[in-house]
Amino acid sequence: MSFTFTTRLPLSRHAVDRDHLTRDLTELFDQLWADAATRLLPVWNGKILLAPPDATSTDATSTGVHLALLSPTSLHNAGLRVYLGRSLPADLPEPAGTRIVAVQLEDDAAARLEPDETRWAALRTVATVLDDRDAGLFTEALGVFNWHASHGHCPRCGAVTLVEEGGWVRRCPVDNSQVFPRTDPAVIVLITDADDRILLGSNAMWENNRYSLLAGFVEPGEALEAAVIREMSEESGLRVTDAAYVGSQPWPFPASVMCGFTARLVDDQQAHDLLPDGAEILALRWFSRKDLLDAGEWMLLPGPSSIAHAMIERWLGAPLPAATELIRP
Repeated sequence: MSFTFTTRLPLSRHAVDRDHLTRDLTELFDQLWADAATRLLPVWNGKILLAPPDATSTDATSTGVHLALLSPTSLHNAGLRVYLGRSLPADLPEPAGTRIVAVQLEDDAAARLEPDETRWAALRTVATVLDDRDAGLFTEALGVFNWHASHGHCPRCGAVTLVEEGGWVRRCPVDNSQVFPRTDPAVIVLITDADDRILLGSNAMWENNRYSLLAGFVEPGEALEAAVIREMSEESGLRVTDAAYVGSQPWPFPASVMCGFTARLVDDQQAHDLLPDGAEILALRWFSRKDLLDAGEWMLLPGPSSIAHAMIERWLGAPLPAATELIRP
């Protein structure tokens, strides 16, 4: 296929200067709220408010799906806030350099702001139709809010931590230790055999007709390439070699970065030596390109927002059919 792999990963796109130095400003949010040019990004239950469709737009390349960016006066009694940075593009309604704050809303505040729940969208649903800036903003905001949800207390003493530095640090009031947002690296692997078939597995948490690439978390003290070999052996019983990195994508569900690799089955092992672990992976199958296309009527594949989708397309040499229905405003 004639595309650059990393540029097609929906959640890897960004057009925001995260402006980390501004996070240290005293009374940062007071300053931002006093600036009429600041824009707020409302987040509710992991969803973000979509802007109404622009009926006047003449841009044929636009999907018409955009995040709602609101003025500081539009939200009162805001909950947790995170400074996301400055917008870079100059061809959007907001000028380049616009400072953007994500605001987490409780149920009642979200209902007052927009009671029509179809205007609130999940990242998996709209990632592929947002522009680079909005995709990056949504991914950034969701990842940081997910971290806040699980790190409200000091891991050392259990004290309630204080949010500082624009929402990017939580500090323990007892010993002043700081906790920073974390990202858990995981490897996701496209394995091929001697016949250039790919291995797909069905996870115990999915429908029994949903298949994807095998993946797993990197353990402490482990290189990514070593994690590829270990995880594939644990989940499939296969030994792989020639692990080659192809790209990465943040996956804030809740806090991962997916590191994509290709690998091949070792020469001295048979492709039929499949041994699903029975706990996480319940079924494993090899697919040729024809097998994959023929299975389209019964098999569910990864959605277009995932790196797995892009990796399979890269191997297939053709687009996969759309896997999800978009929720539009």
